Amino acid sequence: MRSFRGADCDTDHYLLIAKVRERLTVGKQAAQRFDRQRFNLRKLNELEVRKHYQIEIANRFAALENLNDDKDINRTWGNIRENIQTSAKEGLGLHELKQHKLWFDEECLGFLDQRKRAKMLWIQDPSQSNVDNLNNVRREFSRHFRNKKKAYLRAKIEEIETNSNIKNIRDLYRGISDFKKGYQPRYNIVKDEKRDLVADSYSIVARWGKYFS
Repeated sequence: MRSFRGADCDTDHYLLIAKVRERLTVGKQAAQRFDRQRFNLRKLNELEVRKHYQIEIANRFAALENLNDDKDINRTWGNIRENIQTSAKEGLGLHELKQHKLWFDEECLGFLDQRKRAKMLWIQDPSQSNVDNLNNVRREFSRHFRNKKKAYLRAKIEEIETNSNIKNIRDLYRGISDFKKGYQPRYNIVKDEKRDLVADSYSIVARWGKYFS
């Protein structure tokens, strides 16, 4: 354990850092993410795109009907899934993940650096002038951050209101959920029969398959 006097936490306490050693049963090379492809379903609201997608799907399934009947249900489902995914990728395209416009920007970083320098001066020389300078910087810092947060929340509320007016229910409830729950990371980890953690995608799929069977 060690204390760090120079760390800027804007408090009269000093930062204390402790190193904790922990052992898990998951190997480093086992942690993998699922390969997901999300299609841009919003394009289906456009009449021309929707008609083109319907024609593309109909043609592909018509080609499947001309093939010989296959008794392997897994192979049949694989062909159907591949045709749907190919048509969606060509006709709709992939959905681009939305970048969250957080209120913390380069200007906020500048205020942080300014406050850190003022605090370091106060630590090195706790004179009244340095105390006043630090208090002034803190007030400006807090005012700027409050305004940034208010502007960000106002923009989010206007976005939710717009989605409500245009009947965009999916993004409407997603925005409301972000306000209620906040950021919640997803964990792609399950436990096997021995209660050990499993993180790689293939073992997770096999575990769920065995569980539901």
